[in-house]
Amino acid sequence: MTNEKAAHGKIPATVITGFLGAGKTTMIRNILQNAGGRRIALIINEFGDLGVDGDVLKGCGAEACSEDDIIELTNGCICCTVADDFIPTMTKLLERENRPDHIVIETSGLALPQPLIAAFNWPDIRTQVTVDGVITVVDSAAVAAGRFADDHDKVDALRVEDGNLDHESPIEELFEDQLTAADLIILNKTDLLDSTGLAFVRREVSSRTSRKPTMIEAKNGEVSAAVLLGLGVGTESDIANRKSHHEMEHEAGEEHSHDEFDSFVVELGPIANPAGFIEKLKVIIAAHDVLRLKGFADVPGKPMRLLIQGVGARIDQYFDRAWAAGEARRTRLVVIGLHDMDEAAVRAAIVAAA
Repeated sequence: MTNEKAAHGKIPATVITGFLGAGKTTMIRNILQNAGGRRIALIINEFGDLGVDGDVLKGCGAEACSEDDIIELTNGCICCTVADDFIPTMTKLLERENRPDHIVIETSGLALPQPLIAAFNWPDIRTQVTVDGVITVVDSAAVAAGRFADDHDKVDALRVEDGNLDHESPIEELFEDQLTAADLIILNKTDLLDSTGLAFVRREVSSRTSRKPTMIEAKNGEVSAAVLLGLGVGTESDIANRKSHHEMEHEAGEEHSHDEFDSFVVELGPIANPAGFIEKLKVIIAAHDVLRLKGFADVPGKPMRLLIQGVGARIDQYFDRAWAAGEARRTRLVVIGLHDMDEAAVRAAIVAAA
């Protein structure tokens, strides 16, 4: 038993949340590779039909987290499936003979963290697990570019002029909910900003929540596991002070829906010209306001698969691991966008781009 567990007799769980493409998976990969002897179980809540993040993490080769310790919850947001998916998953994890020293949960970029935190108060869980802390990862470059409102100053002015104006988009609310739930905020990708841009991001993030959790800066998701793990907050006991827009709407008798977001998978053949394909994807993303695009590509003549992850106009690509023996080489991409995204047009454009 580690000292961390002995301190309170419960297994600590860290919840890592953040908007699409903020860098959660990269940060978790760093945690797994620098776990300091902890045995870590990882629960991934993927949005869409393709568990890309799970495959990325399974290929990281970290001894602290074997493939059996990585559990994926696909086709659903944890906040909607706590009873059906998350609770049974936690129960099975706790019934294992070789229980983990620490549990790390990566929420989908579209998930609300508050209901997940509240789930740790369920009788069968609260006696065995505690929320060590909630970490919210922020894409600093996106915030600096005004990703969550076209004109923040104008929005604030309109709010003052008309208190009844409903100007908040679901993306803005989601961003605020993730900040409100946080015990620690990671301002990631700060290497893409100058001092003026970073100062703006700090002000903007601070203005989005009445709570003032600690903020630290990072690039490439590089934050020491010693900083991220062992916060010892017990966040589940403070959930009443971190209400989300979602919960406040429920209190007002409104129903929750994820109709604001859609996702679909595009399957393609080999990509002979990956550089040209990436450039065409950038045009497609811009033309159809795609929020996120991620997946793998089969590049002929290459023994490794090409990982593709796009947020806005930025697309990262690298060969992450070799194709396994007997594994079908194929290209599969998950596309995530708003509910009114023209799936047929996006799908046709991606197929043509290949």
